[in-house]
Amino acid sequence: MLPFAIRVIAIAAALGIALPDPADARAKHRRGKPSAAAEQRSRAPASSEQWRTGYAAFVVDANTGKVLHESAPDALRHPASITKIMTLYMLFEQLEAGRLKLDSQLPVSARASAQEPTKLGLKPGSTIEVEDAIKALVTKSANDAAVVIAEAVGGDEASFATLMTRKARALGMSRTTFKNASGLPNPEQVTTARDLSVLGRAIQERFPRYYRYFSTRQFVWRGGTIANHNKLLGRVEGVDGIKTGYTRASGFNLVTSAKRNGRHIVGVVLGGRSGASRDAQMANLIETCLPKAYAGAPMVARIAEVEPATPIPQPEPRPMSREPLALAAVVVADQTPTAAISRPAPGSTEPLRPTTVRSVPVGPVTNTAPLGAVVVRASANSVSTYTTASASAAPGQIAPAVITIAPEPAPHTLDAQVRAYAATAQPSRPGAIQVASVQVASVQMAAPPSPPVRHAGRSAWMIQIGAFQAESQARDKLREAQTRNKGLLGNADPFTEKVVKGSTALYRARFAGFDEERAHEACRVLKKSDFACMPLRN
Repeated sequence: MLPFAIRVIAIAAALGIALPDPADARAKHRRGKPSAAAEQRSRAPASSEQWRTGYAAFVVDANTGKVLHESAPDALRHPASITKIMTLYMLFEQLEAGRLKLDSQLPVSARASAQEPTKLGLKPGSTIEVEDAIKALVTKSANDAAVVIAEAVGGDEASFATLMTRKARALGMSRTTFKNASGLPNPEQVTTARDLSVLGRAIQERFPRYYRYFSTRQFVWRGGTIANHNKLLGRVEGVDGIKTGYTRASGFNLVTSAKRNGRHIVGVVLGGRSGASRDAQMANLIETCLPKAYAGAPMVARIAEVEPATPIPQPEPRPMSREPLALAAVVVADQTPTAAISRPAPGSTEPLRPTTVRSVPVGPVTNTAPLGAVVVRASANSVSTYTTASASAAPGQIAPAVITIAPEPAPHTLDAQVRAYAATAQPSRPGAIQVASVQVASVQMAAPPSPPVRHAGRSAWMIQIGAFQAESQARDKLREAQTRNKGLLGNADPFTEKVVKGSTALYRARFAGFDEERAHEACRVLKKSDFACMPLRN
């Protein structure tokens, strides 16, 4: 006989009683039941592709990989808020690598704040702790918190969605495409029941420490208590997560993990007609399939990440500004064969080791390196190049460098600029970014390197305004920020920093030259201009 809780759910479904399950992505109609024609339109194809709403299900034995149940497992469906499982997967990677901590503060942009319900109601310019953002996604399925995470990790939501799709391909989710971090309606955001079962297994195999958040029953936020949308938690024995989803186009979706007596299954139900019927179907699948699962230690290899063979479409970059950008790259050649460089394997828990990138204002050159250097003198309207005596780099030595000498800074200090700008908050006329961006690759050298050039009197703090897949996007963001906030950033040092994992690269857009107080003050001002901003210790 089925447990009492399951029978209650099944009876509710049979009677058409919808258990409480707030819509994860859009508020439902508030003016009565929609007409039959309206319901039919909501189930119509969302695009010209061969996609339509319908039931799909998949259950897999997580210990063996054996399929225990399937119904339309490879049919394209909209994931709705189940999307947030991948959003959290990407965030958990940042936590595991040490780039973020559970108490790290994530900035809230105007765009994140403007997301449609359901949401926490985050205000532009405010911040939210990483752990609170995780709980908000798991329980309330907050769309504003999802975009906050996307912007903190990927720089902007479109770039983050591209990273999500790449991650899906690496995990073997061959039919899944993400276009946003929340699951809000987008005709191109599609997945399958089979693909979601892969994600449901992978996130708990890769991040057992953080997966526990999916079993959160309640979340206390600003004095209020938010209940988890997953009604099977605490009602069906063995269920430990993970995520619900709903939009009008997708129907009611659910990914569930259940464990009993050494058995472990992951189930997916998509396209339910109500929250109650979806829950009843999942409860029935658990009771039917779990006894068939293998009881014992896992016998199948963990889901590994493999870099996709086909390129993932990139979001269109914004048009380049017509303002001159005096940026010269200084690249130190890597003399070590590629095969000799240790790189983390796909799916590795080894943290990313970012390629060091510095912005170095160089004073008058009185002596050149033995190998020769190219000196680039930058101004607002032109870049003049001077080449010293040329010499070829021998193996194990540094190749000739390119150096940009920036114009003399204004006599007033950065601290004075921040104070003045914070008081007025008035953007200045457009201007050019005049920096030298120095990119250093991994180098194994036979002889000790020369002492690095350092900023005279550089302060110990900097700010980051995003991370992008293309360096040109990072430069654009730096230029835009400095152009719109010249009084604030005119004397700061803009630079990009490249981080690489496998074949995926991101370029962080940063400004240096602050003390702690001024870094926080600058971020407060930038957030008012709709820029993401995080103060960081240099």
